[in-house]
Amino acid sequence: MNTFERRKKIVEMVNGTGSQLVNDISARLGVTDVTVRADLRLLEEQGLLTRFHGGAARIGNPSPALSPSETQEISLSERYMLAADPKRRIAIEAARMVREGDTIILDSGSTTKLLAEELATMKNITVITNNLPAVNILVGNTDITLVVCGGTVRHKTVSLHGSIAEYALRGVSADLMFVGADGLDCENGITTFNEGYAVSAVMAAAAQKVVVLTDSTKFSRKGFNVVLPVEKIDVIITDSEAPDEAVIRLREKGKTVILADTH
Repeated sequence: MNTFERRKKIVEMVNGTGSQLVNDISARLGVTDVTVRADLRLLEEQGLLTRFHGGAARIGNPSPALSPSETQEISLSERYMLAADPKRRIAIEAARMVREGDTIILDSGSTTKLLAEELATMKNITVITNNLPAVNILVGNTDITLVVCGGTVRHKTVSLHGSIAEYALRGVSADLMFVGADGLDCENGITTFNEGYAVSAVMAAAAQKVVVLTDSTKFSRKGFNVVLPVEKIDVIITDSEAPDEAVIRLREKGKTVILADTH
């Protein structure tokens, strides 16, 4: 059972009975209480349930016109559309690359934030990041060594940039770097419309492998600033709607392209 399936099951359990205790969920799913609490916190942030001390409850009361099973189905189909969200599926695929003992770098961005949610219950990994929402997600897990870059806050992306952040990354050695993209060009690499992107190049230089997380819509966009040239990219994880021509061209250049299942 992967992370997404486990959280989906928790929502089903809570919706089916109205409430569940942490120890009951952990016993049924065969995971630790720490894992369940982290899942409940993220599910509450997504508006799928509400937490109380020692457990979680269904949000609101079922409509008397609907049976419990019908109420549950509506909840999962409307609120759990994240199953079909390409960014979520890309994040799940990226998390499969991370192994216990790895040191990873997370750049700023919405998809890397979703990846942080997938990593939130892992053990014995080190995460280095300038992504402040990711920090907030990961900080509760004491089994993760969390390293936060210093620097100046860029409010638009809620992340840390500038010379202090770049200096903090010098001398770092990581197994993987995960980076998002405003645009991905087969010839030029990752591009952006933003300023303050220099820290990404420093992150890439510190990693053994650079992994780009981008949904298929970014293949049709090209920003005016090059974040990372295509030569610095090792793996691209995208969705099955990515243009065939672009996928073929990237593979011809020796890049690993993974198409996350969005169905």
